Amino acid sequence: MLPLYDAHNHLHDEWLAPHLDHLAADLAAVGLAGAVVNGTTPADWPEVAALAARFAWVVPSYGVHPWDCGNRPADWLAQLEARLAAEPRARIGEIGLDRWMLDRAKPDDPRLAGLRRAPLDEQTEVFTQQLALAARRNLAASVHCIDAWGALLDTLRTARLPARGFLLHAYAGPVEMISPFADLGAYFSFNGAFLDPKRTSQRAAFASVPPDRLLVETDAPAMTLRSHWRTHDLPDRPDATPVNHPANIAAVYTGLADHLGQPLPALATQVEANFKRLFQ
Repeated sequence: MLPLYDAHNHLHDEWLAPHLDHLAADLAAVGLAGAVVNGTTPADWPEVAALAARFAWVVPSYGVHPWDCGNRPADWLAQLEARLAAEPRARIGEIGLDRWMLDRAKPDDPRLAGLRRAPLDEQTEVFTQQLALAARRNLAASVHCIDAWGALLDTLRTARLPARGFLLHAYAGPVEMISPFADLGAYFSFNGAFLDPKRTSQRAAFASVPPDRLLVETDAPAMTLRSHWRTHDLPDRPDATPVNHPANIAAVYTGLADHLGQPLPALATQVEANFKRLFQ
């Protein structure tokens, strides 16, 4: 069985919690060897820590997501520093920049209900503070970006960055920006949603990712695979939103290997080396 690594998910999410025992068995069956589980706000960090205590393959990661930036507590940075000091295995994320929620998200989008949508300058301040902390401790940082690729590149060029690198999770930026991001230390994770026939630009971009910077992710329970690729299912949310089963990581590997024209064992070996270099 090939060892598989999920570079970015949210296993602590409330929609996965009722199925956790079942999920753990399915993940063992597909050969999961490591997964970075990302908190997005101090309120959910304890759930991530509990998973890390329960499962040796969990790499806990703590951060303030741009969607949660506007509701962060006043002592959020002190809380983050304390948690990193107490948990040597911890990394930083999910952090980043997001213009989508400011410019394109609907006012009543349920994913943003109850959240103050922080402007980009506020997001940038919180993001750079977390990058500086990652740099001081040389910890990998998992970065979210939607509709803000230019701002992200500008920020990274002037920010303190961890020497070991950082992850651009579910990279959906322009192919032309892969090289400048890589020069700054970026890794890029391929998400199974990109196997959708309509996501041609995202798939094409990954043909230009340096092999030693390539990772694979599910972002479970978000970013569900199309049914053609999906191997594991979970009940939909009450509003009919699909819930992505994290064991679909095996299907993402298979789909990416097919897209790149690589043997699956060769891809798995490369991804394992990249995951360990960045996160372990």
